[in-house]
Amino acid sequence: MTVLLLAALIGAVSGSRTLLGPAAVSWAAYGGWLDLSGSWLFFLGHPVSPWVFTAMALGELVTDKLPTTPSRKLPFPFASRIAGGAIAGAAIGANAGAWVPGLIAGGLGAGAGTLLFYEARRRLAAAFGRDRPAALIEDAVALTIALLVVAAA
Repeated sequence: MTVLLLAALIGAVSGSRTLLGPAAVSWAAYGGWLDLSGSWLFFLGHPVSPWVFTAMALGELVTDKLPTTPSRKLPFPFASRIAGGAIAGAAIGANAGAWVPGLIAGGLGAGAGTLLFYEARRRLAAAFGRDRPAALIEDAVALTIALLVVAAA
């Protein structure tokens, strides 16, 4: 049950930032915290993978602040977040021998996280009178959750 909760939480992180969940589990796999060697997710532990996912996640963090970035609730960004969450959740699940339940929990967590983080950011932006502080708080919360999840897994 704990594994499914962690998978859903790492999925929620991807609901906020699509590639942050996969980057976090890739670092955990590379560092030996997650054993993905016997699963189809072995590539996450390759020495190059965490760097690639981190570079893409950093690019996403910057792109998210641009005024031309489309809404996360549009079909492609929403589906991308679910895919990122599902992969990250599968990695958390695979470490416990339950990659399929982890994949499902991660995808569901990403769907819920997309909507919850959107609403939280919208409300924070309204309270601040601008979006940038709300976006930075969202980044910090998502990164903190990602670190806590991989540490707990």
